[in-house]
Amino acid sequence: MVQTPSGGAGHGAAAAGAGLMSIGAVLNVLREEFPEVTISKIRFLESEGLIEPRRTPSGYRKFSATDVERLGHVLRMQRDHYLPLKVIREHLDAVERGEAVRLPAVGRPRDGEPVLPEPAEEAPAVARIGRGELLAAAGIDERTLAEWESYGLLAPDADGAYDAEAVTVAGLVTELGRFGIGPRHLRAMKAAAEREAGLVDQVVAPLKRHRNPQTRAHAEARTKELAGLTVKLHAALLQAALGVRLP
Repeated sequence: MVQTPSGGAGHGAAAAGAGLMSIGAVLNVLREEFPEVTISKIRFLESEGLIEPRRTPSGYRKFSATDVERLGHVLRMQRDHYLPLKVIREHLDAVERGEAVRLPAVGRPRDGEPVLPEPAEEAPAVARIGRGELLAAAGIDERTLAEWESYGLLAPDADGAYDAEAVTVAGLVTELGRFGIGPRHLRAMKAAAEREAGLVDQVVAPLKRHRNPQTRAHAEARTKELAGLTVKLHAALLQAALGVRLP
C-alpha cells in the first residue's frame, strides 16, 4: 500500500475510521489539502483507472481508506510535479507491486516555491525536456505530437527541446480531447494566451530595458504578478459567461 505523509489526505481518511466512505465524505477529506477538487474530478480519476472504489448493489461508490490515500497521491503528483495521469498510474501501480521506482523528474516548482535540493539518489527536476521524454511523459505518440505542433499548441526551441510546461499543456489537451475538444478547437485559446502575453510583455518591457540590474530583475516578479492577475480575470470572465462557479 502506498504510504501517505501525515497531515495529507491519507491522514484525514484514517481519522474518518476504517469503514467505507461515500464520495461526498471523500470530497470533504480531500478538500483539506486540495480545495479545488470536485466530485466530477474524482469520478474522472476513477474512469481513468486511478482508483477502483467498491459499488453497493444500488450502484453507489464506496471508498476505502486506501482509495483515499491513492487519490491524495494522484492529486499531489498532478499539483506538484505536473505529471500526466498515465505516468502517475504506472508509477503508483509499480509502487504497490513493491518495485523500487523513482518519481519521474518532469515538472517544475510552483510559482513562489523555493527550489529545494534533491536527494543524491533522486533525479533533479529539469527546466527543459527532449522530444522522447515529452512523448513518454504525456503518453502520446509522434503523430499526435506532430498534430498538436501543427496547430501551434506545442513548439520546440531551436535545439529541439521543450519547456517542462509542455507536459502540463499536453495533459490538458489530452483531457479536453476526451470531451470532443480537439486541437483545432484550441487554436483560439492559444491565440488568446499569446495576446495576453503580449499585453503583459508590453507593460514590463521598460523594466527589462532599464540600465539598473535590480530594476531589470524586478521585471520577472512583475511579469509573474501580471500573469497571475490575467489568469484570474480570464477565469472570472469565463465563469460569468457560462453562469457557473468553478471550484
